[in-house]
Amino acid sequence: MARSRTSRRERDAVAVVEPVDGGQARLVADRDRARAWTLLIDGAPQSHVDLDDPTYLSFEYQRRLGHVVDLAAPRGKPLQVVHLGGGAFTLARYVAASRPRSTQQIVERDARLVQLVRRELPLDPGARIRVRSADARDGLGKVPEGWADVVMADVFSGARTPAHLTSSEFLDEVRRALKPGGLYAANVADGPPLAHLRGQIATVAARFRELALVADPAVLRGRRFGNAVLVACDLPLPIAELTRRAASDPHPGRVEHGRSLLDFTGGAAPVTDASAVASPAPPPSVFE
Repeated sequence: MARSRTSRRERDAVAVVEPVDGGQARLVADRDRARAWTLLIDGAPQSHVDLDDPTYLSFEYQRRLGHVVDLAAPRGKPLQVVHLGGGAFTLARYVAASRPRSTQQIVERDARLVQLVRRELPLDPGARIRVRSADARDGLGKVPEGWADVVMADVFSGARTPAHLTSSEFLDEVRRALKPGGLYAANVADGPPLAHLRGQIATVAARFRELALVADPAVLRGRRFGNAVLVACDLPLPIAELTRRAASDPHPGRVEHGRSLLDFTGGAAPVTDASAVASPAPPPSVFE
C-alpha cells in the first residue's frame, strides 16, 4: 500500500472532529507515522491505529493485550475473538494482521463512532471482522456458547467502565461465550487507593482458576492513575513469557500472579450486579 507524502507540517494540522454518541470524537494524525491516527473522545485518548502496520501498538495497555493474543495459541494460528469495546478497532486489526483467517466480533455501543472509524480508518475488506453496535453485555449475550478463544474487554464510557461490566454475573456471560480453556483479558483503569482494581481481581479470581495482572509498577504501588491488564483462564497461563514480554516493553510492566496477586486484593469481595459501580474517573492531569 502506498504511503502518504503529506508533509509533517501539513499532518500537524490534520484532525477529523465530529460528535459521536459518547461525546466529541477527534482523530489526530500521528506526526511520526505516515498513516497513523490517535482517537480521542472528549479529550481522552482511546486508540492509536497505524493503517500501514496494524501490528504496531502504541499504547502500553494495548501492547499488553497484544501479548495476550500472541500467547493465546501457537504463532499464526487463527483465533475466534470477541472484542467488547471497539474504539478504533486497534486490537481487531492486530489479530487480523498477526493471525490471518481469524474470525472476530466487535461489540461497540457508540454507533456514530463505528461509522466514523469505518469511514476514516477503514478495515481491511479481507479481514473476518463483524462489528455490532450494541451494549457490550447485550452483545456478549448473543455470542454462541463456547465460541470464543479470547474475550477482550476494553469498554469505557466517559473514561469510566460501566458498572454492569464489572460484576460476577458479567463474568458468567464471559465464561459462557469462551471455549473450554479460553482466555479473558480486561483493561482496568484505577488509581490510589486501587479499590476498584482490587475488587476486579477478587471478582475474576472467583470465576477463573488462573489469573495474572500486568501493570506499570507505579500503578501497582498506588502512586498514579493508570491501566492494568487482567488475564484469566482455567488452564495455566504462560507467566514466564508474559513476564519477559512485559519487561521488555518500551514502558516496562510488572506481572503479578498466584498468591501475591490474591494477597494484593487485601480481602476485597467479589463484585455483583447489586454492588457494582463504574470505575473511577481519571484525574484531569492524566490527559495533560
